Amino acid sequence: MTSSFSLDPAVLVLEDGSRHPGRAYGARGTTLGEVVFATGMTGYQETLTDPSYAGQIVLQTAPHIGNTGMNGEDVESRRIWVAGYIVRDPSRIVSNWRSEESLDDALVRDGIVGISGIDTRAITRVLRSAGSMRGGVFSGDAAALDADEQLRIVRDAPQMEGRNLSAEVSVASVEVTPSTAQGGERIGNLAVLDLGVKQATIDNLAARGFDVHVLPQDVTIEGIRAIDPVAVFYSNGPGDPAASGDHVALLRAVLDERLPFFGICFGNQLLGRALGFGTYKLPFGHRGINQPVLDKQTGRVEITAHNHGFAVDAPLEGEVDSPNGYGRVEVSHIGLNDNVVEGLRALDIPAFSVQYHPEAAAGPHDANYLFDRFRDLVREDVSTRSARSTTEDTNA
Repeated sequence: MTSSFSLDPAVLVLEDGSRHPGRAYGARGTTLGEVVFATGMTGYQETLTDPSYAGQIVLQTAPHIGNTGMNGEDVESRRIWVAGYIVRDPSRIVSNWRSEESLDDALVRDGIVGISGIDTRAITRVLRSAGSMRGGVFSGDAAALDADEQLRIVRDAPQMEGRNLSAEVSVASVEVTPSTAQGGERIGNLAVLDLGVKQATIDNLAARGFDVHVLPQDVTIEGIRAIDPVAVFYSNGPGDPAASGDHVALLRAVLDERLPFFGICFGNQLLGRALGFGTYKLPFGHRGINQPVLDKQTGRVEITAHNHGFAVDAPLEGEVDSPNGYGRVEVSHIGLNDNVVEGLRALDIPAFSVQYHPEAAAGPHDANYLFDRFRDLVREDVSTRSARSTTEDTNA
């Protein structure tokens, strides 16, 4: 299988006024978004189909992209979500037995405007120094626009801060995946709030005995109660957690009912806000599959997959009282590169979260045990509730 190779001009324009000419890649036209870099050397298909990248133009630091093509098994959602794509050297030949189409064909199909043939290492150094910034890729007729006009378009684009993108990536109606646990074990219905959930997350939860009900992001607490859940899960997703007040209010209603809760990535940030902590924007975020994280409970250092531009503002050491009245809370995981909060654990209610991706498709899988920790938490809660109900019936 061969991949098309373009000599059509394109240009990447950053809001600082810098211009980076290259070749058109994928669809032609104009795209705008926050320019971020991802350091994974493998798994570009999983990156592209991760809904957490909505609104972002992703720059791959690995120089050679596309050599294994695209296939229908490894996609993490129903489409490619990145706002745009920046690579240095797109592969001219697709050489993998599982490939079903080339990467650039997939980009064209989903209307993703990209650019190739530019110095991605130099741009990464700019973003590391100045922080992520708005940018635009212009190709086709848009490549001929006046430079001042292109820069104006970029600077008129919305900032990532203050953006709520959940409605753009969430399902429109409930989708159910039955338990696939070995031995037929079934724990119960799990309510998953789809803020940009990945298929690997659904698969991991179903494998632990949950009937996974993926719910639209605008579901109410009544909608959650309607499926009689044994627990609630908040997924990863794009946007600013400070702009997701409704999701925080919903989570507080869940915590008030003491339903077990597990959140990842965006879900970690929303748990932090529900507990009463703040969030803030990181300079250039964490996006890659090589981030070292300390699990304070076990003392293990895990290599983990990340994709986040915001973080929770909470004390790294010791137990603190939840400002919103949910008892004691501790930071459970810490990023070892920059001491960012990478996990929260409530000590008086059954709730915890991590900032990274334990499903980690395409890897690494150091943090996959967190799904087991969640399953065990829910099992214990179900057993406790059952025993309490039996005692109350006996006393009555």
